Amino acid sequence: QVQLVESGGGLVQPGGSLRLSCAASGSIFRINDMVWYRQAPGKERELVAGITRGGSTNYADSVKGRFTVSRDNARNTVYLQMNTLKPEDTAVYYCNVNLVDSALTYRVYWGQGTQVTVSS
Repeated sequence: QVQLVESGGGLVQPGGSLRLSCAASGSIFRINDMVWYRQAPGKERELVAGITRGGSTNYADSVKGRFTVSRDNARNTVYLQMNTLKPEDTAVYYCNVNLVDSALTYRVYWGQGTQVTVSS
């Protein structure tokens, strides 16, 4: 069993910053890609940013230059630093982790989601 615990969401004013965390624990052999998605009300879930085990990153065009994804492999944790937040960044943010578990089986897990609200 693997658990993902997200934290760091909240209410912030436009132009503000937040840092999200997603920590994986349990029967993990190796974590591969770690990805952040978000889903706004009435919209489909979209990829925000991802990072490979080696540290290569990719971002949605809408967040490039404002968001930074990083990871700590020793802590099995992925972070999303969000700066210069805009009202359109308001959504539930989910982490998605691709890993190999202790039974050497590839699996994909989702976090429980954390609400980010950008409003004055």
